[in-house]
Amino acid sequence: MNSRVKRISLNQNPGAVPTGYSVLEGEDWRAVPEGEVIEEQECCIYVNGKELVTLAATPVQMEALALGFLANEGLISGMAEVADISIRGSGTCVDVWLTHGIREPKRKVLTSGCTGGVTFDELAGDLPPLDFNIVVQISELREAARSLYSAGRLYSLTRGVHTSILWRNGEQLAAAEDVGRHNTLDKLQGYCLQHELPTRGSVLFSTGRISSEMLTKALRMKCPVVVSRTSATSLSVQLARHWNITLVGYFRGNLSGSHAPQLLAYSHLENLALERDL
Repeated sequence: MNSRVKRISLNQNPGAVPTGYSVLEGEDWRAVPEGEVIEEQECCIYVNGKELVTLAATPVQMEALALGFLANEGLISGMAEVADISIRGSGTCVDVWLTHGIREPKRKVLTSGCTGGVTFDELAGDLPPLDFNIVVQISELREAARSLYSAGRLYSLTRGVHTSILWRNGEQLAAAEDVGRHNTLDKLQGYCLQHELPTRGSVLFSTGRISSEMLTKALRMKCPVVVSRTSATSLSVQLARHWNITLVGYFRGNLSGSHAPQLLAYSHLENLALERDL
């Protein structure tokens, strides 16, 4: 057996699955039989005894995922509406009992790469813009980026996973990882509901592409600044400009602080402050 093969306990890394692969090093292959990949399962959410939705997700922080999904879909506004919540089966299904009934969603099955299938008029007409402004220094976004990378526990093990954080007043409020970028936002919302942490006024920083669905979730969490390591879509840019959200993409640069980071500001540039503006 190759002495360079690493050994990792199966129980230490929930969300990472030892699968095995071979690594090409120079002209030779090295077997890594316990090399890990990110776990992806069909995870279901039951509400009041009836299946509401099935998500392709990483089955960690499952209660937070369910609560955040309900909140970000506008089905609940707080924990006072939750009578009971439990995880059943193999840990991939969450039972939520509410103090009231809910409307049926338009879509029953969502995937980790799903799109909203909606138009600007539909979204902009349903949800009002944020009614407050904040100014965020670029140096603070650099600090938030460091926090984002530090929060990537599963990323350091498997790659192939998204990380998102909420950042406010110079510190990380919450962090979540999942194979689906949308799911990370639901987990953030759910965690904050569980711990009675207000999300209003937080910076949302994600490794994932910002689509209209991602921006809708940010709006429901009342995050006036949304930052991504990658791109934004055309509809999310339109919505950000309408909803009074500062949208930043391709946040790059030297995070040591010796060089200014590179970024694209898609909307409300006035809410981003350079050091020279202070």
